[in-house]
Amino acid sequence: MPKPWKPAEPSRVYQHFKAVFGDPSKRGIDARRRRAAGQDPDSVPYGRGREPAGLGDVMGALTAELGWTEPLARSELFVDWPSVVGEELAKHSTPVTIEDGALVIRCDSTAWATQLRLMRGTVTTTIAQRYPAAGVESIRVSGPDAPTWKRGLRSVQGRGPRDTYG
Repeated sequence: MPKPWKPAEPSRVYQHFKAVFGDPSKRGIDARRRRAAGQDPDSVPYGRGREPAGLGDVMGALTAELGWTEPLARSELFVDWPSVVGEELAKHSTPVTIEDGALVIRCDSTAWATQLRLMRGTVTTTIAQRYPAAGVESIRVSGPDAPTWKRGLRSVQGRGPRDTYG
């Protein structure tokens, strides 16, 4: 003879199925929306804003966050100096530093310094277009350093060796 039906058995079966297969109220589309609305979007893998980013985008964001954009733009300007002024002029001029928005350039001779001074507007415009983060507002060009008579082994007080010039 079969056992009589007990009212507690269906609830036990239901609890067992619920434990094995999950809560049916969480399986529907509406249930997923309710659950997603209650979660923090940053903790959801592959949620909005969590898409994989390219290496260039990541590095760009990192340099901006750390404040490296200006020093990197300045170093790029110094490395790419031949493309800014041309190969021939780059052989005879060297960017030295950027002080208070002024790019300081040292030239081999006064002739090359004069040539670069004549091109100052063009060079400034090119730098502003290609390297805006470098912060270059003006250009200072200097010629070669002249030898000094003030220091060294043979220096004397007063006018020094110029006394014998005439």
